[in-house]
Amino acid sequence: MRKLKLQVQISIDGFVSTGPNDQQKWVTWAWDEIRPHVLGLLDSADTILIGRKLAVDYIPYWEDVNTKPDDQMHEVAQRIVRARKVVFTKTLDKSEWRNTELAKGNLADEIRKLKNEAGKDMVVYGGSSFVSAIINEGLVDEFYLFVNPVALGHGGPIFDRLENPQPMKLKESIVFNSGIVLLKYEPK
Repeated sequence: MRKLKLQVQISIDGFVSTGPNDQQKWVTWAWDEIRPHVLGLLDSADTILIGRKLAVDYIPYWEDVNTKPDDQMHEVAQRIVRARKVVFTKTLDKSEWRNTELAKGNLADEIRKLKNEAGKDMVVYGGSSFVSAIINEGLVDEFYLFVNPVALGHGGPIFDRLENPQPMKLKESIVFNSGIVLLKYEPK
């Protein structure tokens, strides 16, 4: 069975990006340090799950970066553009993007079907309400939290829909010189 891995840039006060591409402002200054971990996670997967609200900015953004070989995020863009993307939506009737399909059914059922398909693992990036719903359903197998040394005071929380506590087991932690800390957790 394929695993669903969540990668998220998060502030020390628990918020994720507050708008289109905001996370890039957080990580570009520390990219050289975290690059191998971000690319390694992408290389372990062949499918990216995204909520509709994020997809409308996310997919075009990475398609644009993919046309700019000098951009420091070009390697990420190549992998994202090449990967199969599944956009979870109740409102879209057809995909406007290449390598992208729509999932319109029950969230948990759709993800369980994807987990049972052959292939590499899957990565979920967001947006925050979509990720929050997936976490609440207990569908994330591995959490990769890149905790950035910044407090935002607002933004998108991802653990705000929990109906019950979800105990986690710390599998790995890496402290980078930039102050970013990568915390890898798995549900107990």
